[in-house]
Amino acid sequence: MQLHISPSLRHVTVMTGKGVKEFIKVKVGSRKLSYKTLFYSLLLFTFLIRFAYVLSSVDTFDDQTRCSTIGCLGKKLSPSVLRGRNLQSASAVPQVIYQILEDPSSQDEIVGGPDIPQTLEEFVTSMKGSNRPDAKTFAIKLKNMISLLEQRTRTAKIQEYLYRHVASSSIPKNLHCLALRLAHEHATNAAARLQLPVPELVPTLVNNSYFHFVLASDNILAASVVATSLVYNSFRPEMVVIHIITDRKTYSPMQAWFSLHRLAPAVIEVKALHHFDWFAKGKVPVLEAMEKDQKARAQFRGGSSAIVTNNIEKPHVIAAKLQAMSPKYNSLMNHVRIYLPQMFPSLNKVVFLDDDLVVQSDLSPLWEIDMNRKVNGAVETCKGGDKFVMSKLFKSYLNFSHPLISNNFDPNECAWAYGMNIFDLEAWRKTNISENYHYWLEENLKSDLSLWQLGTLPPGLIAFHGHVHVIDPFWHMLGLGYQENTSAADVERAAVIHFNGRAKPWLDIAFPQLKKLWTKYVNFSDKFIKSCHITAS
Repeated sequence: MQLHISPSLRHVTVMTGKGVKEFIKVKVGSRKLSYKTLFYSLLLFTFLIRFAYVLSSVDTFDDQTRCSTIGCLGKKLSPSVLRGRNLQSASAVPQVIYQILEDPSSQDEIVGGPDIPQTLEEFVTSMKGSNRPDAKTFAIKLKNMISLLEQRTRTAKIQEYLYRHVASSSIPKNLHCLALRLAHEHATNAAARLQLPVPELVPTLVNNSYFHFVLASDNILAASVVATSLVYNSFRPEMVVIHIITDRKTYSPMQAWFSLHRLAPAVIEVKALHHFDWFAKGKVPVLEAMEKDQKARAQFRGGSSAIVTNNIEKPHVIAAKLQAMSPKYNSLMNHVRIYLPQMFPSLNKVVFLDDDLVVQSDLSPLWEIDMNRKVNGAVETCKGGDKFVMSKLFKSYLNFSHPLISNNFDPNECAWAYGMNIFDLEAWRKTNISENYHYWLEENLKSDLSLWQLGTLPPGLIAFHGHVHVIDPFWHMLGLGYQENTSAADVERAAVIHFNGRAKPWLDIAFPQLKKLWTKYVNFSDKFIKSCHITAS
């Protein structure tokens, strides 16, 4: 090799030489070699030496961590010689650990004790304090610690679900206060007993050119939020008719609230179930089924205490069963939707709304959706970006180990959501949906409540099977009552957001960042709201 430096020091050339002795050869032509040229030559040589030193240093460092430099190429080609390590013994250690960790034999025998580390710090200390423990001892102690912590985590999680269940099943004091204050107002204030709607607007209740919404609720504050958000976001509020259905005990305070809090130009109707002749005089199969269901549940189910003592099921399964035990599922308000054709014999189409949702967009385009002669327009619950919420199939609700279910339905069929549904009442009257609903309720009672998880959606899945028209998920976002992982952008884009789950927005256990989407439609300066100490936090 030859290193050729031009006399002007502007060009340096590396050329093939005849041997090692000619590795560096400086050509200066006819000029003599100056001190300046010699200095730069020595400087370049020093640089080459320093470069070789850095390479060897990095190579040494890589030997302790990983091989990624050019200097490690030799080690990769011949690791046993250059690295001086026994790879067989190195790979045998994790194999022993895997065998211990994967052995399920002692999984159920883990109990707390002084020999099991309670924290990672204790585990590391015990390992350092041992006299050079082998891999098997390391793996056993690690497995015992992890198993113990898993058991404790499971117990804590189930306790959390139980406490949430208790909190969501009770009526908050402030909501109870609101109902009592309004009932008193209804009895003492004539303005709280006004006819809803006023006589001149009564014809709109049966006029199919209007947008008819049905809301069944015994929660005054929740019904107020649904109605307020619906009217506020409507492009044509004068075309909106809201039919509020409630029970006997809530009728007076519900009427008082909407008499004193008009949502003009929208039309509001408040009726109790006993105001319907067919309900008051006739035989109501759902009422009979509910009475039998309560007796059967007390006989065959152990309630929440039996659910939480199950040591086999996963915590999220236990949470789902606790949620299904909620009193709301045993409320008639949750079953009245099956009687919509009888309740509104003059109407062709309605949109049914649950009381735990918020409307964020104009819903009038729902009347333009072609239902293809289907009865129920609903959002599917097995497709979407949020896999935690949108992952419900028929097998999520129905018991396919029972032959009556497995012989009639597909476990992998996509479920659909209650809460915001378009019901074509004209098409409904041509089907036997209501009769099917009653039939399957009876069959579930005969089967000791074993056909599905507790709740109203499972019999609805069966009764409306084959009569569902899938609508765009934009219209109905689910899950805000049992998880807080939904992004703010997705929530803002949805037309209707649904707080299905235990963490209702009017409860203290609601998720704070989601609760504000609901509280924005509550007037906290209202005298009834203030007197019952209902606050945004």
